[in-house]
Order: sequence, then C-alpha cells, then structure tokens
Amino acid sequence: MDLYLKYGFVVIDKPRGPTSHEVAAWVKKMLNLDKAGHSGTLDPGGVSGVLPIALGESTKAIPAINTLDKEYIMVMKLHGDVDDEKLRAVLREFTGAIYQRPPLRSAVKRQLRIKHVYELELLERDGKYVLIRMNVESGTYARKLAYDIGEVLGGVGANMRELRRTRVGCFTEKEAVTLQDLKDAYMLYRDYGVEDLLRTYVKPVEYMVRHLPKVWIRDSAVDAVCHGAALAVPGIAKLTNNINKGGSLVAIMTLKNELVALGYAEMTSDEIMRAQRGIAVKTTRVVMKKGTYPPMWKRRNTGGGKAEEKPQGSEGKSQQ
Repeated sequence: MDLYLKYGFVVIDKPRGPTSHEVAAWVKKMLNLDKAGHSGTLDPGGVSGVLPIALGESTKAIPAINTLDKEYIMVMKLHGDVDDEKLRAVLREFTGAIYQRPPLRSAVKRQLRIKHVYELELLERDGKYVLIRMNVESGTYARKLAYDIGEVLGGVGANMRELRRTRVGCFTEKEAVTLQDLKDAYMLYRDYGVEDLLRTYVKPVEYMVRHLPKVWIRDSAVDAVCHGAALAVPGIAKLTNNINKGGSLVAIMTLKNELVALGYAEMTSDEIMRAQRGIAVKTTRVVMKKGTYPPMWKRRNTGGGKAEEKPQGSEGKSQQ
C-alpha cells in the first residue's frame, strides 16, 4: 500500500479558503509522502472544486494533465440592469477565441494572450446575480472574464462573486474527495490495515493518463525507456489510432498496462504501423523506476561518439 500511495493520484474537492499549494502540502503530510503536486491552481477565498493532486513519483506525470480544459460554475454580479436577451448575446460574443490579459494578482506574466472559451451557458438568474457554466481552455481567468463581460454590456460592469471548478479534463467533481474523507480513509488503513476505502479515493498513476494516446511496448524495451532512451518502432507491440505528431503527448505503457513514461510523438499512428524502424516517440518524462524490468537492451555507436539505445524485438504491431 505504501508503494501504491507513492505512485498515486487523487482528485481533491478543494474547499474555499486555503491555496492550492496549501492543500497539496496538507495531502503530502497527511499521507506521509516526500512530495505531492497539484495541477491547475485555484484561487483561495471564494473558489472551490476539483483539484487533481499527484502523489510521490506520480508528480513526474503532471504534464499529462496540465493543459486539460476546465469547466466552472460561476456566480457573477451585474452592477446595473440588463435584460436576459442582451446578456445571452454578449455571452455568445465571448464564445470562441478571445483576448485576455491576466489580472494584477496572478501567477503568470501580465501579457495579452489568446484563450479559447468553448461554451458559456446562462443557467439561472436572480436579479443582478447570474449563474453561468463555463467550459474554457486551461489558463483562462474567470474573474477577468466576468469583468470583461460587464464592460461589453455597455459599461454596466460585473464581477465574479463565487467560482467552483466542476471538471478538469475527464476528472469531475463526482469523483472528488474532501480532505477530511481522505484523512479518515488513511487513518483506517494506518490503524486497522483496511485498505479498501483508501484505494477507492487514491487512484494509480495510470489513471492520470487515461485520456492520452498510448503505445504499449515490449518487455525488452522497458528498461531502455526508463533510462531515457527514445522509443523506436521495433519496441512497440500495439498502439491507439489517435497519435498525431507535432506536439502530441503520448503515454508509454507496458503490456501489463503500467505507465513507463511520457513522450512526444515523432510519427502518427499510421506511420508507426507502416514503419519498420525509426524513432516513434521521444521520451520526456520517465515515471517507472529504473531496473523494474530487466535490462534487455544494448548500446551501439552511431558515429560522433553518441550512443543510441536500441530495444530488442522487431515483431509486428497491432493497432487499437
């Protein structure tokens, strides 16, 4: 169970008040781990909701969830009178690519950026208070979006009063656990050896990459990838059909569905299927510990004093 936690992942229902960094630090201390990291900062104060936290060695896989789109429920207060029809029209104007400059109190440089708003839905209204569901690109500031909406409403003005994040990519508030429930589950394991509840809340690191395109590699190639080697075509046993090169992040898995590493695709799925050799995925983040699988690879000199890792195995591949 200790090893399971070291490679674990948990979706926390962050309460209003503490910062995301504080919540991650509490989880680390609570589960007696060396490190824990969160994805997608939530402001303290009036902001709550889904906060994915990687535990221990799983922090190496955080790039897999850093850029996922987000869904929020926002309470916005209008500073003047606006009819529903005009409000809906302005919300439609803010759907799509928008320019946004981060607010003064932000963790990033205040420069003009283009962000994508996929959906803005007016759920409910009570006088000057408006309930809005937002589906937006990662890095979009809801507080600034509310302010800009108020400006476009003929200078009426608006501000965000409360915000709850209900989804990060494929991770929703339905699976989020409170800090207290997580603490109770850990105490149940520590004091009585009952693991079931803790395993329900804490998922394995493979859960973090369930949305990514995947390649499954032969046992003979695992240790080479664990040493940082790029994944060559002969080392691939099977793959998903949604791999695209040019920045596509790929999860490299063993045939037992264990996460080995993350990497960027150098070929598409079709190209990998047709190729006999060449680099398919450039390894960027290794998650699995070296030596977990026996070393079954060798080095060969390619000239210029640079060694190339060459996984063994050159049988055919299957596409899922």
